[in-house]
Amino acid sequence: MGNHERILVIDDDESIRNSLAAILRDEGYEVDVASNGREALQKSEETIYNLALIDIKLPDMEGIDILIRMKDTVPKVRKIMMTGFPSVQNAIEAVNRKADAYLVKPVEVEKLLVTIREQLKLQENEKQYSEKKVAEFIETRVRELEKTATS
Repeated sequence: MGNHERILVIDDDESIRNSLAAILRDEGYEVDVASNGREALQKSEETIYNLALIDIKLPDMEGIDILIRMKDTVPKVRKIMMTGFPSVQNAIEAVNRKADAYLVKPVEVEKLLVTIREQLKLQENEKQYSEKKVAEFIETRVRELEKTATS
């Protein structure tokens, strides 16, 4: 990972949003912020992110809804849910909606950074696997076409 990964921080609390953005920029990440779900979804349509930090409670929609409405990318954007109101119910719902991780606020900086690095490593592994599968498909198809051309 070249630390050019893009992260979208989605939180309605300006101080949390700005703090997380500053921490992540200090770590070398490119960071965008959104204060609500609508803004986050718009940004995810315009920009490909490696990872999104999503607050569960937003003013215009539940953060859980963003999980399924964010634009799908390849490799898929990694989604980490954050909440200051942890409950078994919202943890289960986050997992069922394909959250990649779940953190409780206030988030410990080191735990956040470790979780982000783990998720980005998983994403890199998915990307390498996908690239390998595409290369194998192309090689197989070329051999099939060569056989057809010589027949």
